[in-house]
Amino acid sequence: MTTQRAFGFLLIISALTFGVGRAAEVPNSYLDVVDHASFEEVKQRMEGNKGKVEAAHRKLLEERYDLADRASSVKMSGGKPVQAGVRVKLPKGVTWDSLAAMSAADIRNRDVYPGGFLPLPHQNHPEGGMVFPQSHIDRVKTQEDRDLTRFDLDFVLPEHLIAESPAPIYLTTRPDLGDVSKGKLVTLTNYYETFSGLLNPKQLEGLRLLLTPFPQQQFNATADRRSAKPSQGVACFDCHTNGHTNGADHLVGDIRPQEFRHRIETPSLRGVNIQRLFGSQRALKSVEDFTEFEQRAAYFDGDPVIATKKGVNVLDRGSQVHFMSEFQEILDFPPAPKLDLFGHLDPAKSAPEELRGEKVFFGKGKCSTCHAPPYYTDNLMHDLQTGRFFKPRTIDGHTAVTDGAIKTFPLRGVKDSPPYMHDGRLLTLEDTVEFFNLVLGVKLSGAEKKDLLAFMYAL
Repeated sequence: MTTQRAFGFLLIISALTFGVGRAAEVPNSYLDVVDHASFEEVKQRMEGNKGKVEAAHRKLLEERYDLADRASSVKMSGGKPVQAGVRVKLPKGVTWDSLAAMSAADIRNRDVYPGGFLPLPHQNHPEGGMVFPQSHIDRVKTQEDRDLTRFDLDFVLPEHLIAESPAPIYLTTRPDLGDVSKGKLVTLTNYYETFSGLLNPKQLEGLRLLLTPFPQQQFNATADRRSAKPSQGVACFDCHTNGHTNGADHLVGDIRPQEFRHRIETPSLRGVNIQRLFGSQRALKSVEDFTEFEQRAAYFDGDPVIATKKGVNVLDRGSQVHFMSEFQEILDFPPAPKLDLFGHLDPAKSAPEELRGEKVFFGKGKCSTCHAPPYYTDNLMHDLQTGRFFKPRTIDGHTAVTDGAIKTFPLRGVKDSPPYMHDGRLLTLEDTVEFFNLVLGVKLSGAEKKDLLAFMYAL
């Protein structure tokens, strides 16, 4: 029997045994590659459910957070105001001080762990996939005539609570130039005129590839896409806009079953040259590894079968991956004029509250245990054991148990990167101060919290 005939025989036996098009009767790790309904049927059904799905997520956000637009006088490096105040809502009868005085067991037993400290589900956790802020969708439509709109889901978090976009671009090779993007969203339509003469040919080609859309789980040409029209796909810089972040979110590809997958809010690519752990599971040890496997894994939920169906882009390691990583490696943190060459505050340039905050950071607050200067990361992973504060529960399709080990993200330029934590559950830096004050048990005073915040703004 020839190989072709043998393969055909196996397909016939499989169809007779399991039934053509039947859903799996037991849970497994694989998505179904068979189209069980037409594209129009799926689109009509999911568009019909869109309002209900978005309303449920909006309700969750409003229950957990104060979502008002309350800008502070502090600006991100591109000029967008930083949002002020603690936004996580407390349970009735509890204050931040009284909560910090409780043991983890008491908080768990009384069920008073703030909802905003719990893991944040995806806007539609059972479905998942990349979701982009409307401002980014609009700019890409205008510049490239490419549509990143999903017919089943919109970005729900208010845009005043996410990073500025388009963000400034700073280069380690040309720190004298400041923001080389000049306030523009860098796309295929303008990258050459913007960077030719600033980058070497390899870096320029790497940037072109980072801006080139390739098929992705929700944006592709197959019938089970989530775009109204067959799509060219998604570019790396659709999430990592201008080498930073625009707040787009996704689900990590390394956890199964679906309800246990973590939401991932796009981390910044600034300063990847000093980082040593990449990918949602931090199993990748170089930006080259991350670049090569991101489109094979994260783009398709870690499923190589689906990736083949939808049009995976297999990058060449020796040229394309090298070029892309070479550009990523020169993306710099924003300027921090108050820091000296060791990453500490220069007393001559710093305000008293910033200097007091630095002492809290390196002392009572225990922040520097993980966030060490000059870039304020130890390039390790740490388990904060958040599961000790709450009983496992399912929240809008996501089963929250604990966070496990999470990468220490750099704090250089941290005011430019809201929301915070890997899933974006903390909307402001004030929220992060309250979170770590509780989780680390350091019992900071109100004045110490304010000083610590002032120091982090200076980073």
